Amino acid sequence: MNISFTDSAVDKMRQVVGEQKEEFSGIRVAVEAGGCSGFQYAMKLEKGSREGDEVFDFNDIRVFVDEQSQIYLDGATVDYVSNWKGEGFEFKNPNSTGTCGCGESFSA
Repeated sequence: MNISFTDSAVDKMRQVVGEQKEEFSGIRVAVEAGGCSGFQYAMKLEKGSREGDEVFDFNDIRVFVDEQSQIYLDGATVDYVSNWKGEGFEFKNPNSTGTCGCGESFSA
């Protein structure tokens, strides 16, 4: 399984983890059922890995991907963008076969 993060995304994850009062070891990236197109991306603060997780290290930030999400995220690139629509993480996913109008969910 391969997932990549741009420098901008890693910087933002580092900032978010660093701003927390509790200690977190990284970010969990997942694909969950939901949204207009069937699946949506989720990112959550995480204290450690779980059984079946793939763990990626990006400098001092760890990213955890559960077994089920690995299928949908293989080859994806995550960026942090700021544009006229706002700021946020953007997924470029080769496994996506379509997205909804707002771009918040995808089908695979």
